[in-house]
Amino acid sequence: MSINTLLAGPVLRRMQSERITLWLATSQPVQWRLALFPDKHDSQVHEIRGHCRALKVAEHYYIHLIDLPLNMPLPADTWVGYELSYKHGADGEWINLTQEAPHLLYPGRSTLGFVIQSQVRSVLHGSCRKPHYARKEGSSAGDGLVRADQHLLELAATPTEWPALLMMGGDQIYTDDVAGPMLVAIHRLLDELNSPAEPLPGTQLLSSHTLHRDQPHYYTRDQLLPKTRANKDIRTVLFTGVKKPVFTTDSARNHLISLSEVMAMYLLVWSPIPWRYTDMTIPPEVPTEFAERYEAQLEAMEEFVAELDCVHRLMAHIPVAMMFDDHDITDDWNLSAEWEETAYGEPFSRRIIGNALVAYLVCQAWGNAPENFSDDMMKRCDEALQLPGEEAHEDLISELIAFRGWQYKWDTKPALMVIDTRTNRWRSEFNPAHPSGLMDWESLSELQQRLLGHDAVLLVSPAPMFGVKLIETIQKVFTWFGKPLMVDAENWMAHRGAANTLLNLFRHGKTPQNFVILSGDVHYSFAYEVELRSKKNSPNIWQITSSGFRNEFPRKLLDILDRLNRWLYAPWSPLNWFTKRRKMRIVPRKPDHGSRGERLVNGSGIGLLTLDAAGAPLKITQLLADGDTIEFRKRMEDEAH
Repeated sequence: MSINTLLAGPVLRRMQSERITLWLATSQPVQWRLALFPDKHDSQVHEIRGHCRALKVAEHYYIHLIDLPLNMPLPADTWVGYELSYKHGADGEWINLTQEAPHLLYPGRSTLGFVIQSQVRSVLHGSCRKPHYARKEGSSAGDGLVRADQHLLELAATPTEWPALLMMGGDQIYTDDVAGPMLVAIHRLLDELNSPAEPLPGTQLLSSHTLHRDQPHYYTRDQLLPKTRANKDIRTVLFTGVKKPVFTTDSARNHLISLSEVMAMYLLVWSPIPWRYTDMTIPPEVPTEFAERYEAQLEAMEEFVAELDCVHRLMAHIPVAMMFDDHDITDDWNLSAEWEETAYGEPFSRRIIGNALVAYLVCQAWGNAPENFSDDMMKRCDEALQLPGEEAHEDLISELIAFRGWQYKWDTKPALMVIDTRTNRWRSEFNPAHPSGLMDWESLSELQQRLLGHDAVLLVSPAPMFGVKLIETIQKVFTWFGKPLMVDAENWMAHRGAANTLLNLFRHGKTPQNFVILSGDVHYSFAYEVELRSKKNSPNIWQITSSGFRNEFPRKLLDILDRLNRWLYAPWSPLNWFTKRRKMRIVPRKPDHGSRGERLVNGSGIGLLTLDAAGAPLKITQLLADGDTIEFRKRMEDEAH
């Protein structure tokens, strides 16, 4: 079968007047040419040599990162059309990408395009996109990225009004919670791409080819480990699904394992093109007892795939910033010191986590800030991708587990600062099984230094810094009983040292006056205004949480917790004085469609934040995937808690 040259992309990454970054995937090595057509300005044509690195993932799978400095800066606040063309070899003919993928174009446009905003007037943001998510009542879950594409389409005639960027704040993929139909599609695609074989330590499989073809272990991947006492903890960490009866009950028995599997997942969640070369027909290897689950997941997956044209188009037109949370790597990643010792101390689990990190580097982190990743590191990455399981691969995994350069900053106005809350953990001094603080003292101190000199900032923390207090209290109770894994017991207030250092950061005299925190993770959306009670000139702090793109909280349970939280932590409640936030005044905004007592929005979608010239929120909106629009409105009466 002849495979289309373009597999995924272009995805716009960091876009500046003087430098632009794009990510793509192709089935063959190619040369690139980029033509830029800014409105009312001279066009530019660049044959890209020396400013693109290609990584070979499989015989028919190449990742390209174009990081192009521009001698002639692009104008801000102006539509910039672009044509990206490729050719095979020096004598080949140039082929425009839109010839292969006409669905990338918005109606009425002959080219792709983008706008570099001089001021961030609005931003799209969210997290948590599970392809097979389905509501229990059977209604469509939708996809927040599809709603974002519709938003751009509605403004297609005036693209200078588009949001300045799309912030994807974690769980862009779910390596640990994979539908059977998705895993089948991955394996069939890998056959077409001709992926390399990867030896898998600690298993009885000859290589990843055995896993992909002969023994795929659909819904039973926990059985790959030999049944020894030493491996019991590994199965708990990676494969048992970490049952959380208070919140969710997920199955991790289809956890992605090989590097090729994770790399294929990125193609299948961001582009419709690879789906031409695979399918989800149930294979005989799916155990009979899982056939009903497979069919249910298949329905949700077919809905997801049907809308990928819109997602592909969206990411080709708006700068996309990304940061991992746990599911990009594995559930509860680095939850505690005990978790780290267990997961990294065994070769098989270390490989699984390492493979997800390698894929995150190549498909997400690299485009956030290319300068954070040296040429030598990317050369080692290229070697690891081509020879998975060999020494270079193991060395790269060790390097990435120890790497501390995932955080980054974009020089927008206000600045976008994206923090890493996963690899700089403040481990519990009292009990290695207790949840670690989301950032340690050193990384929080470095963050404070980066904030100096800014009047306003957009700070991205995958987990909310100020969450729903009742839910955080439930998490703390489960931790007391030694069951932190039962409830996703990760929040900023769960660790005393991290919480106090964070709160002191807001009290610093030179902290930005307008401080907008963008978060996701929790599978519901809300907006809080935060003031320091003891400070006359308190900075203006907003906690704005949008979650998920395609994932939701159990509806009845969230409704109960939402209303209980309003009563238990109302302004008059003495319970407030037992919280670490007692020196702060936290005022929730009310969703305009909400009933009395409701402060949380539960529904797949995407956040849309509109800012004024000083970087303060003008309008906080949740664009739901079902087409509804909900605004978080400021209440006149005092509703602090």
